[in-house]
Amino acid sequence: MATKGTNAKIKELKGVKAEKITAEQLKKVQDTVNTMNRAQIEIGGIELRKHEVLHQLAGVKDELAELQEELKKEYGTVDVNIQDGTINNN
Repeated sequence: MATKGTNAKIKELKGVKAEKITAEQLKKVQDTVNTMNRAQIEIGGIELRKHEVLHQLAGVKDELAELQEELKKEYGTVDVNIQDGTINNN
């Protein structure tokens, strides 16, 4: 009676193509694909956070524009030293 290894060798010699990859190869492929999937999910989370931060930044820019408009109405300029509040009237 031929052993499993012998059957594989006979099929190889007859030119019969394998029907499956080895269990070890399958495990490596599955692990690699899972790693890629986790990385893609992580990238998606990072992109979502980036989108949220960009919206937050847009809101802060709008707020700054409103403050500048108030300063311009009150002082005629928006050229202010943000360290000490000095108005630059040049």
